[in-house]
Amino acid sequence: MSEAKLIVFDWDGTLVDSVSHIVACMQGAARDAGLPVPDDSTARDVIGLGLDDALSGLFPGEHDPEALAVMIRAYRERYFAADDSAVAPFEGVGELLERLRTSGLRLAVATGKSPEGLQRAFAQTGLGGYFETLRCADGRLAKPHPAMLEEILAETRVDAGLALMVGDSAHDLAMARAASVGGVGVMTGAHDRSRLMRCGPLACLPAAIHLPPWLARR
Repeated sequence: MSEAKLIVFDWDGTLVDSVSHIVACMQGAARDAGLPVPDDSTARDVIGLGLDDALSGLFPGEHDPEALAVMIRAYRERYFAADDSAVAPFEGVGELLERLRTSGLRLAVATGKSPEGLQRAFAQTGLGGYFETLRCADGRLAKPHPAMLEEILAETRVDAGLALMVGDSAHDLAMARAASVGGVGVMTGAHDRSRLMRCGPLACLPAAIHLPPWLARR
């Protein structure tokens, strides 16, 4: 299945249909903190970034650390209070991961989620066992900085030219480009096709489940 050896997936909006839930949590948390409530488009635009960077993007002129701390707490409370349906995998994702792993590809996750959030998502979806390593926004440099991808490449000892980054946001594809890794956009999450294509991906697919046919054609 092509020359790729390692596929690194983003999580939210790529494998899991959670973008609407994230947007609602951001908007509710902003209200709780007394901050301006971002519209849907603005909130979607920062999905994929670490939470601190996302807040900086939402409120570039906000310098009240207490208000931002309140929003972070409120966001996490709202996000974790949701039932399992709020983070359901897209249709066919389990079969996709099984097919890729069975074909000999190595799989990893690079996400703006916290480690706690990702582990909870793994428990909810049952997908965690497919990935040999993962990187979260837990104090390291977050997307679009290449650090998460570079750490994954170093750990797995896979050359950048033999890896792919699959994600739904420009932040994912910018990280891939900065790490000299081929990027593949999927149109199921934060950013639309035109925004993704501006990042120069190898492909822009309707959804992650279209990855195997694309790999077979390479």
